[in-house]
Amino acid sequence: MNPGTLEDGGAPYAPTPYRPLVKGGHAMTLYAWGKPRHFPRLPAPVRRYFDVAPDARVLAHCHWHRRPWAQPTLLLLHGLEGSSHAHYMQGIAEKAWAAGWNVVRLNQRNCGGTEHLSRGLYHSGLIGDPLSVMRELISVDRLSALAVAGYSLGGNLTLKLAGELGAEAPRELRAVVAVSPTMDLACCVDALERPANTLYQWNFVRNLKARMRRKAALFPDLYRLDALRTVRTIRQFDDAYTAPQHGFSDAADYYHRASALRVADRIRIPALILTAEDDPFVPTAPFVDPAVAGNSHVQVVVTAAGGHCAYVERAEPEYDGYWAEREIVRFIEHHRTGSSSSALMPAIPTTHCD
Repeated sequence: MNPGTLEDGGAPYAPTPYRPLVKGGHAMTLYAWGKPRHFPRLPAPVRRYFDVAPDARVLAHCHWHRRPWAQPTLLLLHGLEGSSHAHYMQGIAEKAWAAGWNVVRLNQRNCGGTEHLSRGLYHSGLIGDPLSVMRELISVDRLSALAVAGYSLGGNLTLKLAGELGAEAPRELRAVVAVSPTMDLACCVDALERPANTLYQWNFVRNLKARMRRKAALFPDLYRLDALRTVRTIRQFDDAYTAPQHGFSDAADYYHRASALRVADRIRIPALILTAEDDPFVPTAPFVDPAVAGNSHVQVVVTAAGGHCAYVERAEPEYDGYWAEREIVRFIEHHRTGSSSSALMPAIPTTHCD
């Protein structure tokens, strides 16, 4: 790895070694998915609603320090059919809170039991919602230092947000982190359709169909369920519902336009990507694309193991073993003051961290 030279002469961020607790991408993914977790050091959240569009409101669970404006704030984005209650959302929140950060765990439209708050659906590239939240935190709450972190679909949103903002990113936005990001949506949907990934596809589709039934009950004038009976894959769901709802011509058009890879070369703030070679449905090819690998603001860490959004290792005293969550906090801490800029760093080759 060539870490480059930081503008202030300080040491660059370097990931700690990752030592997987279980072997195999599927085993790691399912282990992290099913393992019960508790967060005794995370204080009870405050509920807050953000009006992100004339017909859309989103709910966030927020953890504020006594003087919020005096602390940095981390905005968290969950994955497909997740919510602010996802274990990784709470795990990151607990670690960031202990490091002195306010935390905003955002539910995307309709997620976390909020179908009644929005007429429309969410999608993998809908950056307007987190952008609206971020702008309100800056203009209304007067927060002076922000970071954004997302998992899977939320990772794609995080990187797309940074890419779309480009050089116009607000000075308050210090860093972004994406874990197992689906930044080439077509590539990831292709991978999900492999026979080995039938369980993941079935679970996602089951949840998407259940959500559509709830939406149709709330907004019968807007949603018809006729097509739902034949939906068996995410691609079919996106063709039938996501694409027409948001003005895309079809699923392929949606995947192209909503993928962060399309704008990754425009990211101009420190960005970290964590992904694993054994991720069942996020291939590593997009992370060596010139748009990513050639951008000096983006650091990619590829581990041999880790599964999808899992990254569990052996727990130790004062550390629960969730490696990616710890690395998120280490990276945003590294950039919290804004004095360590990646603007003068040469291109950083992909790091393979074993």
